[in-house]
Order: sequence, then structure tokens, then C-alpha cells
Amino acid sequence: MTGPSIDTTHIPEGLRPLMQAIARGGAALSGVIRRGDRSMGAEVGTNSDGDGQKRLDLYADALFLDALKGAGLRWFASEERDQPIAMQPGGEFALAIDPLDGSSNIDTNVSIGTIFAIYPAADEAGASFLRPARDMIAGGYIIYGPRCCLLVSFGDGTQFYTLNPDTGGFDLTDARVEMPDCSFEFAINASNYRHWPRPVRAYIDDCLAGAEGPRAKNFNMRWIASLVAEAHRILIRGGIFLYPADGRDGYQNGRLRMLYECAPIAMLIEQAGGRATDGALPILDGRIDSLHGRTPFVFGSAEKVDRVAAYHDLPEAEVSALFGNRGLFRA
Repeated sequence: MTGPSIDTTHIPEGLRPLMQAIARGGAALSGVIRRGDRSMGAEVGTNSDGDGQKRLDLYADALFLDALKGAGLRWFASEERDQPIAMQPGGEFALAIDPLDGSSNIDTNVSIGTIFAIYPAADEAGASFLRPARDMIAGGYIIYGPRCCLLVSFGDGTQFYTLNPDTGGFDLTDARVEMPDCSFEFAINASNYRHWPRPVRAYIDDCLAGAEGPRAKNFNMRWIASLVAEAHRILIRGGIFLYPADGRDGYQNGRLRMLYECAPIAMLIEQAGGRATDGALPILDGRIDSLHGRTPFVFGSAEKVDRVAAYHDLPEAEVSALFGNRGLFRA
């Protein structure tokens, strides 16, 4: 896979071949998505965790695996695969990728994406990925929407690129994205309200109480069910996203994967001036303990994320009192 890929002016020199390969893969996948082959939305099985896989999930996985050959990559770990794949002996980098985030939205033409994280390669695959999240040297995503965009951080700000349909390459749009902190929007799947822990219910209750409530502001709710689309909206106009742990079987640690989704999104958010936590503690202060381990995830404008953490610090009796006085979903 050759051809123009991405403006490398602001990309560290040693990472340029790998970023060029990721960009070429993203541009190619964008073309496949634009063609609108409805068969790509067909269910073809489940992964090891029981999550449904669409044909386009597996196509994207194979496409990126091929695009990344010869790009200095030693280990390739994908959300669609049980174990990492050995790539280039002596390669300097290990890449963890969610090849197609939000694939449940394929048929409805909602924005979907690719999420990736780059780590220094170790001799063994496990040591390359099972490590402190702050060992990450780059994190990013590609969003396939009305415009195809790539956002990436190398630890010094968040960069924004847009796919140029005339050249087939990604042009730099903004060398340093700064997240606004004034949006009164929150993103959460409210259908799970009854399963959430009390601090999360109390926080959402106070948002929904509007101008007459303790926040003294009217909030709007957003929910796209595509992590990349949620992250992109928040990076551009602020707000907060919450996917908490809840009481259902299999959701005790949330459903988003630390390695493939949360850590790279957290890096982008932090580098744009926001916060990303598990509800209380910074995501990037955690350790990746398993390839497909999950974590609760809250990210967005700093003040809003800090407020959620403060709700978790309240004594249970006080949170319960807040819930009792302000609950808006009760019959």
C-alpha cells in the first residue's frame, strides 16, 4: 500500500513511517466505508469476549495489518484478535488498535472510527502492552464521518489532520487542539440509569435538574454509541462522556477496553486540556493488566470530570441523600 499519506511536519521523525502507514490504512478504509456496501454490516460471529463482529470489523483488522507491514512495528495487538501478532523482528514499536470502533452503527451511517495506541516494543508481546498506561508514546483515532479526520498526540499537544480527497493524504488542520470548557452537554446511555452507582446517578440528576437545580444550568444529553464520535465532539466543543461501571453481570468494570480504547482517548483528551478518569482516578495513572481488560471511563472538560470525581468522594449517606432529593427518573 503506497501513495501520499500524512503531513509529517509535526510528527517525531522516528514515528513517521508508522504514522504514514496508519494514515494510508485509514484513507483506504474511508474509501471502503464511503462505497456503502451493506454486506459489510453483516454479523459474522463474536470475539473472545462475546462481542459481536461485523464483516467490516474483520476487513478493517486485516487492512491495517497489511498496511503496517514494514513500518517498524514489532507487535500488533487488535481488539478483534485474542493475542498479539509478531511483525517485524527488531521493530521499535508495539501498536494496539481497535480497527473499527462503533461498528453497530455501520448500517445507520453514523460516524465510526479507528483507535490506536503506540508503545515502545519489548522482546515479548506481553511486556510491550501490559505496562503503565503513561508508557504510551502516541495515541490517536481516525473518524470516518462527513469528513475523515485523524487526531493524534505524541505527548506534546493533540494534533488534528483532515483527509484531502484530492490527494488522498491527511493535511494538518490544527497543530494544537484546545478543548473548550463551556459546553453544557453530557453523553451517557440513560437507559442504564437504574444500574449505575449512586455517585453517577446523583451527578446526572443534578444535570437534569437544570437551571432550577444545584448546577443552575440547563444541560443537553448526547449519546451516539460510537466512542470515536463522542470523543471527537467533546474535543471540538467540550462536554463530558460517562461510561460507568454498573450492576449488571459483565459490566462491573464498564465495557470499554483500557488498552485499545480508553488509554489512547485519555491521552488525546489530557493533551487537549481535558481530564480522563475511571470516575475517580486518572486513566493514564493506571496499569494495563490484560490485553482485553475493561475499565469505567469518564472524560471531557476538566471541571466537569473533576466534579464527577468529587461525587465519588462523598460519603455514601450524603450521595444517597442527593439521590433521594434530586432523582428525576423515579416513577
